[in-house]
Amino acid sequence: MKLSVALAALTLASFASAAPRVGQHDTYTRVVFNLPKAAAYTTKVTGNSVTVKLAATLPAEQGRLNAAGVTAYAVAGGTVTLTLAAGHGQAKTSVLAASGGQPARLIIDVPLNLAAKTIPATPKPAAVVRPTASVNPPKMARPKVVIDPGHGGVDPGMQSKWVSEEEVTLDVGLRVRDILQQNGVDVIMTRSRDTQLSTDKATDLDLRSGMAKTGEIAAYISIHVNAGNPAAEGIETYYFGKPIGGSNRSLAVLENGGGSVGLSLTRKASNAAQDMLGDILAQAKLSFSRQLATKVQYSLLSSTGAVNRGVHTDAFYVIRDPKTAAILTEIGFGGSNREGPLLATSAYRAKIASGIASAILDFLHVK
Repeated sequence: MKLSVALAALTLASFASAAPRVGQHDTYTRVVFNLPKAAAYTTKVTGNSVTVKLAATLPAEQGRLNAAGVTAYAVAGGTVTLTLAAGHGQAKTSVLAASGGQPARLIIDVPLNLAAKTIPATPKPAAVVRPTASVNPPKMARPKVVIDPGHGGVDPGMQSKWVSEEEVTLDVGLRVRDILQQNGVDVIMTRSRDTQLSTDKATDLDLRSGMAKTGEIAAYISIHVNAGNPAAEGIETYYFGKPIGGSNRSLAVLENGGGSVGLSLTRKASNAAQDMLGDILAQAKLSFSRQLATKVQYSLLSSTGAVNRGVHTDAFYVIRDPKTAAILTEIGFGGSNREGPLLATSAYRAKIASGIASAILDFLHVK
């Protein structure tokens, strides 16, 4: 799949729902609605509501919001209404043009400290809307990420005559850690040697996932090596969700432990994905996960020249629970006649690690 086609597919998918993404910061709450195109708009703040009229049409939708300063939203045609919490009567709006793989979007910032009147800078409305950076996850003084080298210990993962998955993922994960630490990012490794967190697969994956539930974790990245026939090749990256209709579930089953265990955990993860559809905060997490997955995918393609197998959603158990942006990347096929020998080399692993680390730094806005 060509880059332009892949990005178009992601953009179109984002228009399927008018539900907003919500980011809560120290001094403001940001609510973001994807738009089919940059459009002129007018804003009116009356009492406890903000009404934005757009020269664009969105799917009709409404729901509650569980974030400081906001309580609900409603979308009807070209009108977006945001209901503010008691004591909040200010908001700042802007429309950003599509940029960096992100669609055009309406941003509404609601200040949480009215005395300070601190609202982040956003482009001033103009006849022509200027592109700017994509909506960002909350910034931290020193960001922290979790790197999960897939498998290990009693579970070696994919094995071929060239490589073992547990060994490749650990080597790449440690290289990513070193690059991130050199750039001021704290890193938690789910494993830093050939071991498991538990011999029970479900417990092992739960423990790995749980490392992103405590403290301020900015991102969770699980690294894996794909299995396939000798002609298979390419890199693909996933964020959590329901599989695309008609897609093969075998990869999720395999990475979730394989066999009856993998089937059981995949079924459980799929149910969780279905439940997320009605959870606004979960949708915000998935939006950041999609952004991170896209950055990692195309950074890896740039650093390796590998075949692009795209960015997808699937029910991977290890990334179903983290309360932050969480992705799983398959960095190549270990049994491939072309990629197997490459994955066995230090030089190619360095390229992969550089691609992953560069994307994470970009996502975190670390220079």
